Parts: sequence; C-alpha cells; structure tokens
Amino acid sequence: MYPADLVQPMREELTTQGFQELQSPEEVDKFIQEKGTKLVVVNSVCGCAAANARPGAKESLENDKTPEKLATVFAGVDGEATEKARSYMAPFPPSSPSIALFKDGELVHMLERHHIEGRPAEMIAENLKSAYDEHC
Repeated sequence: MYPADLVQPMREELTTQGFQELQSPEEVDKFIQEKGTKLVVVNSVCGCAAANARPGAKESLENDKTPEKLATVFAGVDGEATEKARSYMAPFPPSSPSIALFKDGELVHMLERHHIEGRPAEMIAENLKSAYDEHC
C-alpha cells in the first residue's frame, strides 16, 4: 500500500476531470452494472500512468462522443476495488495502468499496460476516441 499523501495528487489528476473514485468492490459492481457507457481507469504510481495513461484518458474526453460516466480505481491502494474492477476486465490479465470501456456492463474496449507503456498520451487518446465513436 502506498501512503495516502503520496497518491492524492495522482488521484486528483483524474477526479478533478470528473472521474469518480471507486474504493470498494460494492462501488465497482454498482458502477459497472448500470446501463450506459463507462470508462474505468486502473490508476497507478508508475511512470507510464503519469506520462501516458492519465493524460491520455483526460485528452480522450475532448471528443464529440464520450462515455456517460467515468471512474477510477487505484492499484496498490484500493486493493479490493481494483481486484473487483479487474474481474470485469477478463479475459485480460491484471495490469496497471489499464483503461477499460464498458457498455451496459459489458467490456467493449481494453487498453492494457503494454498498449500504454512507451506510447504518447496522444496515441492513447486517439485509440480511446475511436472506441468512443464506435460504442458511445
């Protein structure tokens, strides 16, 4: 587990953009099972989350079509919530960071760490925008 004061700025990078923090398995279940389109970011303290995933997720929202709801779980901090969110991302193996798009409770698009690491935020944003255009 990471200290709360260490991860707070990393949390706020998404929550100030409208992402809801999911900190329990029950919150994850309720969020994902609701009708509509939802984006879930598995946040992390790693460099690729800071340089690529969070900026890419935020930039992706500058699009005509976007998910109806946004949420985040924090790997290494909110362990049970992260585990529950990852259960909805099967068959993809757990990875941090990762970004998943759901529609009516079903996973429709997934970016794993290997899709994020080493790629510019703009490329991640464009990938997500294409998914939004198709599913939102």
